[in-house]
Amino acid sequence: MGRGDGTGRLVSPDGADDTGTGILHVDMDAFYASVEQLDDPSLVGKAIIIGAPDGRSVVSSASYEARRFGVRSAMPVGQALRLCPTAIVVPPHFDRYLELSGQVMRIFRDVTPLVEPLSIDEAFLDVRGVRRLWGRPAVIARDLRARVHAETGLTCSIGVAATKHVAKMASTISKPDGLLVIAEADTAVFLAPRSVRALWGVGPKAAEALEGRGIRTIGDVIDTPRDVLDRALGPAMGERVWHLALGIDARSVDTERVEKSVGHEETFHEDIADPHILRTELRRLADRVGARLRGGGWEASTIAIKVRFADFTTISRSQTLPEPTAVGQRIGDAAHELFDTVERHLPVRLIGVRAEKLRAAGSAPLALWDDDAEWRRIEDALDGAAAKFGRGAVTRGTLLGKARGGGTLPSTPPPPKLDQG
Repeated sequence: MGRGDGTGRLVSPDGADDTGTGILHVDMDAFYASVEQLDDPSLVGKAIIIGAPDGRSVVSSASYEARRFGVRSAMPVGQALRLCPTAIVVPPHFDRYLELSGQVMRIFRDVTPLVEPLSIDEAFLDVRGVRRLWGRPAVIARDLRARVHAETGLTCSIGVAATKHVAKMASTISKPDGLLVIAEADTAVFLAPRSVRALWGVGPKAAEALEGRGIRTIGDVIDTPRDVLDRALGPAMGERVWHLALGIDARSVDTERVEKSVGHEETFHEDIADPHILRTELRRLADRVGARLRGGGWEASTIAIKVRFADFTTISRSQTLPEPTAVGQRIGDAAHELFDTVERHLPVRLIGVRAEKLRAAGSAPLALWDDDAEWRRIEDALDGAAAKFGRGAVTRGTLLGKARGGGTLPSTPPPPKLDQG
C-alpha cells in the first residue's frame, strides 16, 4: 500500500509527449480495499480498513477515504481506528486478491511479454518492442487502464517514462486512477522539486542524513558537491543517489521469477523483550541467510522478517531491495529497518529472516553502482574460513557471549531446508 492519499495528484492530458519513453509502472489503486468494494458495493465511498478486528492486528490496506485520516499499512488497527473512528474494518480475503491479481497480470502479458511483477498488485512493463502492435507508450498505457477496468472493475495508475525509477515515481504521483507521462527530455524538470525521500532505495535514515544537511529535494542533490553526498551516505550510496537524481537508471525489466526462498528463524526458550537482543538475533539470522544464498548461487530481491509475540500473534514485514543481494550485511540492514516498523506490545517468542524472489547470482543486469562490493569481499573470506575450519569458527564480535542488554543469545539450531515456493 502506498503512502499517498490522493492529494496533490498529477495526471497527463490526452496526447501528452512520450518521446524517449517505453517503461510503464502499473500499480493497482488501494488493491485489497478496492477488491472489497468491488465485491460489496455498499462499501464504495466509505473509509474501510483491511485487517482483523482485533486491535493488536495490523492494517493490510485501506481505502483512500481512510488514508486521508492518516491510516497507513502496517499500522495497528487500534491506532487506525483512533485516527478514523468511522472506518469499517473488513477482514482480508486473500484468495480473492490472488484471483484478481492473476487476471490483471494476464492482461499485462497480453500487451507485452516483458512484464516484471513487483508484488501482487504492481508490475513494470517494457513496451518498446510492441509499438507496431499497440502504438506509442502513452497510448498503450491509456488503453491498458481502460482494459483493466473493463475486465476486472478495478482501477490502476500508470507512470510512463524512460526508466523504471521515474516510471514508478510517476505512477505514485498520479494515484488514484491516473496516468502520468514523463518524456525523456522532461525527466530533470520532473525530478527536481520532488523530495529526496522519493528516490528509490533512500530509506528514512538516509533521508534524515540528507535533510540534516539541507538537501531536501532531488534538485538539491544535483546542486550538492559529490564529496558532501559521499560523506552523508557513503561513497556507494552517494553515487547511486547522484545517478538517480540525474535520471540515470540502468535497470531493465526482468521477467525471471524464481519461486524459492531461504529463511531462518529462532524460537526462544524464554520470551525476549530486550530490543538489542532481538536486533542482534536478526543480524545473526541474516548472516546465515546470506551464507545459504551464496552457497546455493542465489541472490534475493526481497527481504522479509517474521515476529511472533508471547500471545502467539504473528506479523511479517517485507521490502524489495534496490538491487538483489546475497550479502548478509545488506540483508541484516534491511531486517533492522523492517523491525523498526514493528510496534512491540509484548515480549517476542519467535523471530525470523527470509530472503525471497531469488534469482541466479550475477543474472541481474550490471548496475552503475555496487553498494556491497566491500562486504562481499569480507563475506567471501568468511565463507572460505567456514569451509576450512567449520561454520562458527569466525563470527561477528557482537554475537559472542552475552548481548549488551544482559540476556544470553539462543544457541544455533540446525539449518532449515530450502523452501520450494
